[in-house]
Amino acid sequence: MSTDPATIAFYQERAPHWVFHSGERHSHQLDAFLDRLSPGARVLELGCGGGRDAAYIRQRGFMIDATDATPALVARANEAFDLGARVMAFHELDAVGEYAGVWAQASLLHCPRDALPDVLARINRALAPGGWHFASFKLGEGEGRDLLGRLHNFPSSDWLIAAYTDAGFIIRSRDTYAGKASDGTQRDWIDLIVSKP
Repeated sequence: MSTDPATIAFYQERAPHWVFHSGERHSHQLDAFLDRLSPGARVLELGCGGGRDAAYIRQRGFMIDATDATPALVARANEAFDLGARVMAFHELDAVGEYAGVWAQASLLHCPRDALPDVLARINRALAPGGWHFASFKLGEGEGRDLLGRLHNFPSSDWLIAAYTDAGFIIRSRDTYAGKASDGTQRDWIDLIVSKP
């Protein structure tokens, strides 16, 4: 199982506040990722939240398949942007070679650590040859909960790189930086851009 019931419940209960608190501006890493894809390519978003990134992906001319495991967030994304977003947990991804890109901004960090290798294999399988994947994680040394009760896998950089390599990805870019989490704590983050051979 790639979802944690308490984490899903947190987002389900607070979806309207969470979305409006985060604002509607797309993630700053998104343009650099999309620039790697062919115009009009099909992109899967894992963890679309309120839909801000998915809406921008569509605005850039790509075909977007927006998904999230939290029904209230999917409803909010569709209400705000008419995306056709759908409810899907990470472990329910069963596509084969369908996408040129898989975007996962601050979402896979909620996947339980023991489920992450299978999810990464599913992402690899869902990508067409030469496809691209972006994900961001909060770094740490072991799975745990933040001050809001949400589960995080908190991997080390080495553990995460090994997991992606074992799943068949080529690491193309990694950026580590200090950031403030939504629970108010300071923690190092890592952004990864990887590709499928």
